[in-house]
Amino acid sequence: MTDQYVLDLEEVDETRIAVVGGKGAHLGGLSRIEGIRVPDGFCVTTDAFRRAMAEVPSLDDRLDELSRLDPEDRGAIRTLSARMRRIIEEAAVPGDVTAAVTGALGRFGEQGAYAVRSSATAEDLPTASFAGQQDTYLNVLGPAAVLQHISRCWASMFTERAVIYRQRNGIDHRTVDMAVVVQRMVFPDASGILFTADPVTGNRKVATVDAGFGLGEALVSGLVNPDVFTVRDGEVVTRTIAAKERAVHALPAGGTREVAVDVRQRERAALTDEQAVRLVGLGRRIEAHFGCPQDIEWCLVDDGFRIVQSRPITTLFPLPVLADGDSENHVYVSVGHQQMMTDAMKPLGFSMWQLTAMVPMVEAGGRLFVDVTRRLASPASRDGLLDVLGKGDPLVRDALETVLGQNGLVPSLPDVDPGGPPSTGAPAPIETDRSVVTGLIETDRSVVTGLIERSRTSIAALEQDIGAKEGPALFDFLLEAFEEHKRVLGDPLSMQAIMAGMDATWWLNDRLWEWLGEKNAADTLTLSAPDNITSEMGLALLDVADVIRPLPEVLAFLRDAGHIEDATFLDELAKTAGGGEARDAIEAYLDRYGMRCVGEIDITRPRWRERPTTLVPVILDNVRNFGPGAAERRFERGRRKALRKEQDVLSRLRTLPDGDRKADETRRMIDRVRTFIGYREYPKYGIVSRYFVYKQALLAEAGRLVRENVLAEEEDAFYLTFQELHEAVGSNRVDGRLIQRRKEAFRSYRALTPPRVLTSDGEALTGAYRRDDVPAGALTGLPVSVGTVEGRARVVLDMAEADLEAGDILVTVFTDPSWSPLFVGIAGLVTEVGGLMTHGAVIAREYGLPAVVGVDRATRLIRDGQRIRVHGTDGYVELLP
Repeated sequence: MTDQYVLDLEEVDETRIAVVGGKGAHLGGLSRIEGIRVPDGFCVTTDAFRRAMAEVPSLDDRLDELSRLDPEDRGAIRTLSARMRRIIEEAAVPGDVTAAVTGALGRFGEQGAYAVRSSATAEDLPTASFAGQQDTYLNVLGPAAVLQHISRCWASMFTERAVIYRQRNGIDHRTVDMAVVVQRMVFPDASGILFTADPVTGNRKVATVDAGFGLGEALVSGLVNPDVFTVRDGEVVTRTIAAKERAVHALPAGGTREVAVDVRQRERAALTDEQAVRLVGLGRRIEAHFGCPQDIEWCLVDDGFRIVQSRPITTLFPLPVLADGDSENHVYVSVGHQQMMTDAMKPLGFSMWQLTAMVPMVEAGGRLFVDVTRRLASPASRDGLLDVLGKGDPLVRDALETVLGQNGLVPSLPDVDPGGPPSTGAPAPIETDRSVVTGLIETDRSVVTGLIERSRTSIAALEQDIGAKEGPALFDFLLEAFEEHKRVLGDPLSMQAIMAGMDATWWLNDRLWEWLGEKNAADTLTLSAPDNITSEMGLALLDVADVIRPLPEVLAFLRDAGHIEDATFLDELAKTAGGGEARDAIEAYLDRYGMRCVGEIDITRPRWRERPTTLVPVILDNVRNFGPGAAERRFERGRRKALRKEQDVLSRLRTLPDGDRKADETRRMIDRVRTFIGYREYPKYGIVSRYFVYKQALLAEAGRLVRENVLAEEEDAFYLTFQELHEAVGSNRVDGRLIQRRKEAFRSYRALTPPRVLTSDGEALTGAYRRDDVPAGALTGLPVSVGTVEGRARVVLDMAEADLEAGDILVTVFTDPSWSPLFVGIAGLVTEVGGLMTHGAVIAREYGLPAVVGVDRATRLIRDGQRIRVHGTDGYVELLP
């Protein structure tokens, strides 16, 4: 029976990806849409591919060898993949597959011209397009040539680019099969690509059409610049007509070639406006059928369009799901940019944050956003929102102002009561507003110590009460605990304490710039401020290093700890000479800080207590780069520097007109900022402490589901929302397919860069700096900690892989509190995300590190090891020769 090897396009649809691959399945689905014309043809199935590969026994060994290669070793991949392609191309096509293909060609016209195109099972998917990863052959004539090119398509499974793409995306080579699409060749007057959403801005209401003469290969290969039509609401709103000097045409004997376009035709539009609008209408039908924006390849033949491919546009940032019937415009602000965690979150992580946050949040692309539309619509609340967000991150303000400049996107509403937290993206302090501070609290350290003690008492009660809860009763208890969580977080006195420190910082910077011409003076005045739990965490790890430094066997153990499991790490450490003392020091550190980790707002991230080996490289760096007593010396040095700065500022102020008044006001503000600015970090510590308690209880439930064969492994629970996990515990049932889909979606979301601002039209905005005071070639950012430093840039994307030496400048995407142990050993900081009052900025100032944050694409524009100069006072980074 040969029909297992060949299926006509009309026999398949997008449910048959495993049989005919992504391209074949989409073409089959396209052929079923009313009004969409697809060239006739058939698919050579994945069964045929597996049948052919079974005849190549040496392939298995090559696959084993390939799986062991480093994805970055392009030379080895190039050599091995070329060998594998040659083996496949030289192997004879099995007789039964040959018979099936020639039989299909007989039905469609044996002597016709065909396009032969690869169609992998991991291709043209909603989460990964694999565009350009395999091969297409045009104008193939005769059965022998078609069979030869089918073999070449099979071999294209192992092109260098396809192999690297799979390895970098974590896709096992053995899980991907290759089908082949064989279609009657179309000889078009014009062809090109239609994007049903703007691929640059992400706007879903705008479609773009690229068009050129002849076959589409001229555009795909970059041979010519296309005509570009922008279509919105059934109308061409912009068009650019290019000079099209070359085109690709089919040859009578098979294959294609480049030809020169007649001089009289070069600047003629490849499409009329009417045709472009009609094409977009077809694209909207296709988009509706597949349920997401599409990248569509089309051909124009005698004023009729043929669709030859459609795939999801996987680079677009997803949109929040609107309520049924909601057709209003919405503007969303990123939570991750406020919380210094722009990575994708798993469903349990973002759903827990939603349940414990102080304002409603929506999810898109594994990230959380807050809808600020109503705040922007009212002039009174708009100004307050822009002011608060602009102080935190000027790029968010710029992005919102760009949105406000687009007519009709944000409605105009009467003034609303601006009281209450602004609808930004984070619990305190980002959700606080000056309007909640009814009066400045006086400089009173008992306020801070009282707030800290109340938080500790509340967490201790949570730990005690949760111990007896399990099953559905646990989830009922947690829902009540979340209310207590929000009550502590929203404590008015806590908010006043936070705002007192922040307002004092802004007051000092504004007044001392006005009176003394000194930029960001508060950076020095806040050095070694008391009660800063995050800076204390970094210094405490220096104390751990002091314990370990004189223990040679412990040091040897730690240097070779990479092969030791986290679960047994501390026990194994205790077996070495001096290991008991070292273990006690690390245990004490974990008792206080073990709930922290990179990306800690996502409850699913592994905590230091769960993976203590994460701290080993930082401890070893501290041993290498510092001497005994470094923590105390560092803190005292900062305190004295702040005191000297205070004395200098006050003495200079007293020489000014009305100087005594200015000095007295400044002294009161210095007292206030030093009293309250350290507390700025404590609410986050309280949140993360609670999260670890929640997580331990939820993991116990996940463990029970594993033992009862409901879940395959505990971490599968992370791909369920809190509500779904609640239901699973109650019913003892889980949809395994849902978990698999969530895993695939999460993998795709990780590759996306979230915008600072997102609109319901799909436009993704990152904002821009409007400055003309930055040297040519320098990278612009936000100055958050004064000083200038030059040194070696260390581009670090994973804290666990940091290899820093004294004097290095840390360059990374974002830093949350878990990065602070690294700050004690560096000379400066550059991040892509951040604001004046975000954690990295606060700790950089606390440690006196020149820092610039919000530097767009810093980790890509700065090379690891490159010398750079960080201007922390003026907010830019110079790249040095």
